[in-house]
Amino acid sequence: MSASQKFLFVSLDGLIGDIAWQVCKEGQQVKYFIGNESERSIADGFVPKVDDWESHVDWADVVVFDDVMGQGEHAKRLRDSGKHVIGGTPYTDKLEDDRTFGQNELKRHGISIIPFQEFTNFDSAIAYVNANPAAYVIKPSGEAQNIKRLLFVGHEDDGKDVVHVLESYKAVYADTVKIFQLQRRVKGVEIAVGGFFNGATFMEPINVNFEHKLLFPGDIGPATGEMGTCMYWSKPNRIFRETLGKLESRLAEEGYVGYIDVNCIVNGNGIYPLEFTARFGYPTISIQADGLGIPVSEFLSGMADGSLTRFKTRRGFQIGLRIVVPPFPYDDPKTFEANSKDRVIIFRKPNIDGVHIEDVKLINGEWVITGSSGVVLIVTGSGASVKQAQAQAYQRVKNILIPNMYYRKDIGDRWFEDHDKLHTWGYLREN
Repeated sequence: MSASQKFLFVSLDGLIGDIAWQVCKEGQQVKYFIGNESERSIADGFVPKVDDWESHVDWADVVVFDDVMGQGEHAKRLRDSGKHVIGGTPYTDKLEDDRTFGQNELKRHGISIIPFQEFTNFDSAIAYVNANPAAYVIKPSGEAQNIKRLLFVGHEDDGKDVVHVLESYKAVYADTVKIFQLQRRVKGVEIAVGGFFNGATFMEPINVNFEHKLLFPGDIGPATGEMGTCMYWSKPNRIFRETLGKLESRLAEEGYVGYIDVNCIVNGNGIYPLEFTARFGYPTISIQADGLGIPVSEFLSGMADGSLTRFKTRRGFQIGLRIVVPPFPYDDPKTFEANSKDRVIIFRKPNIDGVHIEDVKLINGEWVITGSSGVVLIVTGSGASVKQAQAQAYQRVKNILIPNMYYRKDIGDRWFEDHDKLHTWGYLREN
């Protein structure tokens, strides 16, 4: 790859700033556009920014879209015109944005799914649970699924806790949640497999990861997008072959280029996919970047032009954790303004190895909190074992000082509980 490749990053909410920064640091030319005005200061000072992206398409060698929610339409249009593009299509956007469509596509490809019902009003859902008592998961669809704390996992076998939450949502979120699923809750190990697709085939290795979605250690508290993840790289294993692998020809028909991940519950009876992520995951992609054995820019370029089918990765494990500040995971501008906005991030020692930016800008050499959500940094660690990866990540956290910061101290602990079961059931077996 030439040393002067040009990358245009196109974002709805400023999610991909860290990867754009990595590409900048590797000596490539970068331009970065953020659509949401309240998030446009993210990565200021780290990455060159533009006020619109369409006028810079001809300049770019590679265009990278960071989300679904209609971005796949733009990506497909540019790809069809001959541009090298990382991003989805209307079909792959729909896999994630429309939960029912995603589940039906899994079923159509011969993949077992958990029974679910779709609803457009809360009264019907409450009546359904009362008539069919069981443990359910409430899953908003469409734009509302971006409000991660609205996902609720029921624990009561009679569904009474789900009814209580549905009644609460009816009072508060009727205008926000227009469509949602009730999915039967299945007990087992939660695990995700993902792969990078180069327009024709899955690139190898694949990624096996364990997300920690709830806010507090021990998996309690409100749901967040993700508080941290433990992962490793693998040859295609049984979970991959029985889920994403079955969609390979369909993704090739679409010419999909990018990352796609399916989160699953597995137990002794089978594999049950829960949902797709048909884009880079956040903070997943920053953790994955630290696990690559080649430069990020080379990886993105090879994926975009289809020339990369296998890539080098670090052995062992990577973990990454999010450092957040109030009001995360809630949307409360007054709290953010009073407690977090424009606070300086202090490094006790001048070492930023394994530190990745989220809602941060650079002013006069100082890292400053910006945006509106309260997600600040991702801190990663790598090691031959999970314990070694944890030790490195948490040692790096000790170097960071931010007023009111919080994070989970147990990222990776699930591996110790779950890997014996997964091996016993044969799901991690390669080839």
